[in-house]
Amino acid sequence: MAGERVKLVVSERTKFGSAESRRLRKQGLIPGVLYGRSTPVAFTVGERELRAALTTGAGAHAVLDVSLEGGSAHTAILKDYQRDKVRGTITHLDLLEVRLDQPIQTAVAITLVGDSIGVREGGVLNQVTTEVNIEALPLEVPQHLKADVSELGVGETFRLSQVELPSGVTLLDDPEETVIASVQLQREEIPEELEEGAEEAAEGEEPAAEAEPAQEAAGEQETVEG
Repeated sequence: MAGERVKLVVSERTKFGSAESRRLRKQGLIPGVLYGRSTPVAFTVGERELRAALTTGAGAHAVLDVSLEGGSAHTAILKDYQRDKVRGTITHLDLLEVRLDQPIQTAVAITLVGDSIGVREGGVLNQVTTEVNIEALPLEVPQHLKADVSELGVGETFRLSQVELPSGVTLLDDPEETVIASVQLQREEIPEELEEGAEEAAEGEEPAAEAEPAQEAAGEQETVEG
């Protein structure tokens, strides 16, 4: 889903450093920086408010109407963020101010849909590419692109050129060279009895290989004694 705008109220911050950031997070506030056409602005935003803004139909690609308390409003998008390695929560974010009439470049996820023919025939579906780079106006950036792999058979590949693009979206990656998914046959397992038989055969061959030098040595010894 594209075209979603979400209001996000933030507060400007003047204190910095890791200790200050930890203090803010304990209070349920996330530090961030708004980059734009002027000087970057450091701010804090409530964790709940941020989660609500990024879980709409547009997901992380929502256009944010950032409102600074006591200041002006800015139209921005999520540029980057950092997560806590244990809890998975956002610990810092960067926003980028944009103009709605100018295209932006960003990466969007690829979602596989459909029941592949190759999988029904016993193959395994592998997703090779999980996201691709596109260009579009901020309000036309989709949450993700769908790749319909229903007709994908065993040994076949699904390329980016086969993805149906929403209106206004331009691919930045090579559509013919970028492989999205493929279906391959499962590797057949060797029965245990065959594996055991192969091991026994290998073990049986080793003494014979060692016996030949011993016999040759014995023959040489008889010649010397004679």
